[in-house]
Amino acid sequence: MRVIHLLRKYDPAEWGGTETAVQQLLESLRQQGVTPVMYCPQVNGDGTRTDNNGVIKRFKICVPTWGISRQERRQYISVGGNLMSFDLLPALWREPDIALVHTHTLGRLGGIASAVARGRRLPFVVSIHGGLLDVSPALKSTFDRAAHTGFEWGKIFGLLLQSRRLIQHADAVLTCNLTEAELLRKKHPGKRIEIQPHGIPMEMYQQDHRADARKAYPQIQERAVLLSVGRLDPVKNQAWLITHAPEIFRNHPEVLLVLAGACTNQAYGQSLERQIHELGISDRVLITGGLPQGDPRLIGLIQESRAVLLPSISETFGLVLLEAWAAGTTVISSRTSGASALVRDGENGWLFDLSDPRAFHQAVSETLRNSDLRARLAESGRQLATSEYDVRSVAGKVKQLYEELIEAKHALRHST
Repeated sequence: MRVIHLLRKYDPAEWGGTETAVQQLLESLRQQGVTPVMYCPQVNGDGTRTDNNGVIKRFKICVPTWGISRQERRQYISVGGNLMSFDLLPALWREPDIALVHTHTLGRLGGIASAVARGRRLPFVVSIHGGLLDVSPALKSTFDRAAHTGFEWGKIFGLLLQSRRLIQHADAVLTCNLTEAELLRKKHPGKRIEIQPHGIPMEMYQQDHRADARKAYPQIQERAVLLSVGRLDPVKNQAWLITHAPEIFRNHPEVLLVLAGACTNQAYGQSLERQIHELGISDRVLITGGLPQGDPRLIGLIQESRAVLLPSISETFGLVLLEAWAAGTTVISSRTSGASALVRDGENGWLFDLSDPRAFHQAVSETLRNSDLRARLAESGRQLATSEYDVRSVAGKVKQLYEELIEAKHALRHST
């Protein structure tokens, strides 16, 4: 079974949770007899290549907007602008022996995948990795405040590709949380909407890599590490952590705050550095930059941490929570829809409201001062990750869905 998987971004220098989730899913699908053919935008002129996950094919993209700066163009590509490609459609059309098309992106690129699937009479699956309908009010307000410059000439292609009808054209829609699924079912009654959580390879995080982290970052030794993993971006909300870091350091002088993740918003990254400098806490905060998925240094940092902090404004799933549990670390997360579906407050981790910093500081103190409680929360999380979120089980369900859709499409062809 050869399946096209389409992504809007697959850049090792700006790796994120979506890339990790897709990569791990495709590797497990490959082990179960599904050959993934991944289409993703070019990075530094990369072309087609084959790796352990199957075939990766790069296509050229363009930002269909006139009159924006180079920085705005880069930001558009980094964090979810509605891109366009003129060579993707013919490439997908010519791809041989394809049984199904699966897009992990919406917008015009997703519309191209949908058009090809309809034209070739192939089953079409849409995965929603971020929030489509399940968007927090705080995140919506950032959209409203965003400055829109330039003239977007790509709208005509969106109309031609019927990008806004992507969900209607799908044979199945996969989303990683219950809230999004319920909203989609209400808006699209009769459409097959499946909850497909992200999965992780548990064994990857159970091999001890703390020595790798200590060697790479000697400043973490003899410190109580609090770790935040995620791209440096306003949605991930590291600035909130920095604002409240001085109180953490006053209460817990042994703490070192570590921010691990690629910077996908240059202005935001610079403002974080200024904020850290102005607060006089440069020696208490470590920014590692981006670390590839599965990097022993990153796994070691998670294992070395007393807790993994997730202060996001919006988080549809929260893959790092599973990674922390698999590595034996407890979690402290803002109360997003994704985290609320995974974390049982006080049982396998802590939840807090961004508007209530006292609850956050209380969770940090409880975690740092009570090692038995910390271990119990982490173990409860590990058991949940093992029983429900192992990537092999998740991939098996996706493969079964593919088989059902292919069989249904074949039956429809024969009846016609």
